[in-house]
Amino acid sequence: MKLMAGNSNLPLARAIAEYLDIPLTDASVRRFADEEIFIEIHENIRGEDLFLLQSTSYPANDHLMELLIGIDACRRASAKRITAVVPYFGYARQDRKPGPRTPISAKLVANLITEAGADRVLSVDLHAGQIQGFFDIPTDNLYAAPLMAADIKARYNGADLMVVSPDVGGVVRARALAKRLDNAPLAIVDKRRERPGESEVMNIIGDVRGRSCILADDIIDSGGTLCNAAQALMDAGAKSVAAYITHGVLTGGAVARVDKSALTELVITDTIMPTDAARDSSRIRFLTAAELIGEAVRRIADESSVSSLFD
Repeated sequence: MKLMAGNSNLPLARAIAEYLDIPLTDASVRRFADEEIFIEIHENIRGEDLFLLQSTSYPANDHLMELLIGIDACRRASAKRITAVVPYFGYARQDRKPGPRTPISAKLVANLITEAGADRVLSVDLHAGQIQGFFDIPTDNLYAAPLMAADIKARYNGADLMVVSPDVGGVVRARALAKRLDNAPLAIVDKRRERPGESEVMNIIGDVRGRSCILADDIIDSGGTLCNAAQALMDAGAKSVAAYITHGVLTGGAVARVDKSALTELVITDTIMPTDAARDSSRIRFLTAAELIGEAVRRIADESSVSSLFD
């Protein structure tokens, strides 16, 4: 087994390599003067079961090209099997046509990864479950819920918990987390904008009065919806509001928005390498997904069950 990494999240790759007790494959990722990407593998990988780790996070297009070129380099170096380990699968939010003449970019990226030469894909908390069906190769989708549930139980032991979905579309994900928290009750934030240009109205479905609320979602990008939801929960009588999010995209002024919000803390995993602003924030805390991904990699290499990780 070999583990190789692009530049998107080297700290996570090193942590996974340490968990597996193997060195990272010696490879270099360079750029020509015009920013073309060049990848060279400096050791023999012929006949190896190779795992290439690369999140397609910011800058998304550069990291996606690194992934594709890395897969092609491994294929041409005669790796026996190539597994694309993509902790954060970018373009996943474009998983359907929201209007006429728009792309389904998640399907396009799935095609690119397959055509580049990947034999299987491993990801964490895909934005939509149907993305697994976009691939014509085996695809494993890992869930961060066990990590989050263990952390919540350790920090909120005995608290009157309520899991909250920040929108109607995230109810299944929130319910899965609530189930792991001894079937904690569930609430939903119903977000509506009556007319273009008017501010959103947040209606809370469920009684959150006096409860410690846990907002659960897969992605935080600008942070606007999450911070507004936290304020709406506090206005509805919640005791406190924390957020547990898998992928911390955190673009623009998201960190500053979180720091000024009603959230007591934002807990995110390291599927995306955190920015300096996120590391310096007193409201943001990180959970590592290295052990989860590392164990899944080990089980794939051993041809054993991955799904039993979540039993």
